Amino acid sequence: MSIGSTIIGLGYAVPERVVANAELEATLGLDAGWILSRTGIAERRWAVDGETLSGLAIAAGGNALAQAGIARGDVALTLLATSTPDHPLPPSAPLVAHKLGLARSGAVDMGGACAGFLYALTLADAFVRVQGRPVLVIAANILSRRIDMTETASAVLFADAAGAVLLAPSSRPGSGVVGVDLAADGSAYDLIKIAAGGSSRPFAPGLAIAETTMKLSDGKAVFSKAVEMMAGSSAKALAQAGIDVADIDRLVPHQANARIIEATRRRIGVSPDRVISTVGRFANSSAATIPLSLALCATAPHGGTGDLAPGRTFLFCAAGAGLTGGAVVYRV
Repeated sequence: MSIGSTIIGLGYAVPERVVANAELEATLGLDAGWILSRTGIAERRWAVDGETLSGLAIAAGGNALAQAGIARGDVALTLLATSTPDHPLPPSAPLVAHKLGLARSGAVDMGGACAGFLYALTLADAFVRVQGRPVLVIAANILSRRIDMTETASAVLFADAAGAVLLAPSSRPGSGVVGVDLAADGSAYDLIKIAAGGSSRPFAPGLAIAETTMKLSDGKAVFSKAVEMMAGSSAKALAQAGIDVADIDRLVPHQANARIIEATRRRIGVSPDRVISTVGRFANSSAATIPLSLALCATAPHGGTGDLAPGRTFLFCAAGAGLTGGAVVYRV
C-alpha cells in the first residue's frame, strides 16, 4: 500500500477553432464588449464537424502519458469525467483506453457535471493508495453541441476542452488528497439542465431540438449557490487537511465565469496572485476546466502561477448542475 499519490503527468487538448466574442456578439445582437464585461471571457474553443469527445480525451490523455513516461501497461484504471460522451451507450472511456494502448486498464465514464473531475480525482487517489498502481483521470466535454443559441446565458459561457492528470503511488508522507469535501444539493436540481434525451423524456418523433440543449433557469441563483457550495466545501476540505488558507500555494477553481471565480476567491480568503484562471481564453468547459488549467500552468508560464513542484499544495473547488460540487486539497 502506498503512502500517497502524486501527479506525474499532465495533458490537455482543445479544438483549433477559436470563437471570439465579436462573432457571438454579432450573432446574438449584443453590444461590443458585453460578453467580456459580464463573464471575463474573451474567446473560447468550439469543436468542428468530425471532432469527437473521445478524440479530445485521447489527445489530452496521450499528452499526460507522454509527460509521465511510464509504460502504458502500468496504468490500472482510466476515469473519464464527462457530460457529453460520444454516445448514450456504450460509455466512451473503454474506447479512450483502447486508443491509448492501455490494455491492462479498467475504464469507466463518470458524471458529476462541473464537479466531475473532483469526484474522479478523489476516487483515483484512493485507488492509487490501496492498489499501488497508476490511474489516468481525464475530464472532457464538447458543450458547444448542447448550446441553445437563443439563450444568451449559455451561448456565451460554454466551450470544448479536455484535461488529464496521471496519478502514481508516492512514498512521500502527506502527498495526494489530504482534504476533501464532496457536496450535493438536489433542491437546486433544475437550475441547470437538459430537459429531454434521457429516460424520463426520451428522444421521440416531434421532439424539439431546443429540448435537448442546455438551459440555465435562474442565473442569479446559480451564482449564489455555486459560490456558497465552492467556498463552503473549501473551508471543510481545508479543515480536514488541518491547514489554513495561507498554506495554499494555488487556488484552482472551476472556471465558470470571472464573477464566480472572484466571489469564490473572496469568500475563501485567497489573494488574487494565488488564483489560476484560464476562463478568459478557454471559457467554461465544465469538468475539464480544472485539469486544463493545471496542465496549462505546468507546461508554460501563465501569469506567474508556478508549477506543480513536489510539496506544493493546491485547492480545487467546483460546483455545477445537480447541484453537485466540492473541494479537494491536493499536495503534490
